Amino acid sequence: MLTELVRSADAFAGVILVNAHGGNLQPLQAVLRTLRSEGRRIYAWMPSGANTDSHAGHTETSVMLHLQPDHVETALMRKGNTTPLPELIDRLRADGVAAVSPDGVLGDPTHASADQGATILERWTEQLTTAVEKWSRIWRDASAAL
Repeated sequence: MLTELVRSADAFAGVILVNAHGGNLQPLQAVLRTLRSEGRRIYAWMPSGANTDSHAGHTETSVMLHLQPDHVETALMRKGNTTPLPELIDRLRADGVAAVSPDGVLGDPTHASADQGATILERWTEQLTTAVEKWSRIWRDASAAL
């Protein structure tokens, strides 16, 4: 679906995909290889985060407390599995989140706050803006060289 969506955007100068889910990384890389081999201008960006805080942990919970606090059950917040993601990733991909965390939490949301969520979103916005500007310069310079 993503491949066809990007193909349908040929009238535009390029496509920027924002990936906010680590589980999408492998299929996204396959999509990027296919589309780039077809000559399409495509860039994929993913926010940076700690390897111990990947699912319902501090980062995601802080962002959600900032964006939609009514959707966060703060009374249920408990520290989850804080094992670094690289140590969990194979089992996580093979067997799902429940295999590495019975409650689905990877990280520690117990100190999350809306203020921290706002700070995280500001940082991600700056990172994305910088990345897109750099990507645009590369394409602009490549086009000018032709």
